[in-house]
Amino acid sequence: MRTSSGPSGSSSLTTLRSLWITPLLSVLLTAGLTIAVSAALGGKDHNLTDDPGVGIHYGLNFGQAALACFGILLVGQEFNTRMIGTSLTAVPQRGRLYGAKLLLGALVALGVGLAGAAGSFAGYAAFTPGEWDGPAFVRSATTAVVYPALLVVLCLGLTAMMRNLSAAMGVLVPTVFLLSPLLGGLPGVRHVVQFLPDRAGQYALRYADDPQVVYGHWTGLLIMALWAAAAAYGGLRSIRRYQA
Repeated sequence: MRTSSGPSGSSSLTTLRSLWITPLLSVLLTAGLTIAVSAALGGKDHNLTDDPGVGIHYGLNFGQAALACFGILLVGQEFNTRMIGTSLTAVPQRGRLYGAKLLLGALVALGVGLAGAAGSFAGYAAFTPGEWDGPAFVRSATTAVVYPALLVVLCLGLTAMMRNLSAAMGVLVPTVFLLSPLLGGLPGVRHVVQFLPDRAGQYALRYADDPQVVYGHWTGLLIMALWAAAAAYGGLRSIRRYQA
């Protein structure tokens, strides 16, 4: 099979066919858990209603773990199986191969973000009163679509830098799913943790301001984008230096 992008696109699509379950799982977790929690608690839990962003994006806390795995596996499994050498032989332009994987991962993640956000907003609105217009809604909805793509690019880039699937899985997934949220609740380190990419990106999802966060909501999304861009660049340099 060949695509319009040539061997680089074919290689990326072949990888995607073996990973389709992870983006699907992310959508199901993101939208499904938000709908389930909204149906069970409705307007009873003030944590879900005082800041609608908490309730609307509750499922994303779990769906992002599947997204992180998707970004890691998209390039990490080739290092794990040593197929990266074959891919680089088929596509000598390493930047092109890497760029195809980044583009594919980002596009799939945008689709995941759109589907997950639509399901989450609809599910929350069905069971919980909330505001569905205004600047906070627009920002939260926009971030919900963009956040998954930035997370996938971040994880893909960092995995390319590590060149090791096990190390990436062992470091990135626990950090996103467990370590970062736990550290964010500790007063002594919160002022540093708030600049981590997932913390900054998730702050952009919120409706309410947090006086302990030193930047604005849109700035949080920008911080995450800068992290993703830095990881993507680092991954590119690593791929170019890799000796198959």
